[in-house]
This record gives sequence, C-alpha cells and structure tokens, in this order.
Amino acid sequence: MKSLTIHNMDADLAKAIEDLAESTGLSQNKVVKKLLRRALNLSEQEVPKRDVSAFFGIWTQEEAEEFNEALKAFGEIDEEMWQ
Repeated sequence: MKSLTIHNMDADLAKAIEDLAESTGLSQNKVVKKLLRRALNLSEQEVPKRDVSAFFGIWTQEEAEEFNEALKAFGEIDEEMWQ
C-alpha cells in the first residue's frame, strides 16, 4: 500500500480531522481515508461486523433492565463505611 504525507496543513483542517477522529472513535488516518474515498466517489470497503451473540447470547429488553437495576447498588456509597 502507498503512504502519503500532507505538508503544511492549516490549523483549521487539522483540528477538524482531529475532532472527527475523536467523535467517531477512529484514528485520524482512517478518518482521512474515509473522507478521501467519499470525496472521490469511491465505495467504502465493507467492514465486517463483530457479532458475538452466537457465543454469548442476546438479552431481552426486560433482562437488560433487570441487570441494570441490580447494578445500581454498586454505584451507591455507604458513607458510614468510610468513617
């Protein structure tokens, strides 16, 4: 694969790429490649989905709510224990 270096990038452009990378959770390199592909009307490569439900199963909405309710106790601080 070919590499490309962009010299003298203005601060606004660099900041926009940085912000987009941070907001999407992608590296700046991946953001720039996606932007270039979009600008040049090239199809984006299909990213395989990482579905692990076959190994772990899927909770119903009710099960997820029950689990989250059970976890609430771990977010509470017992002030008496810290004295």
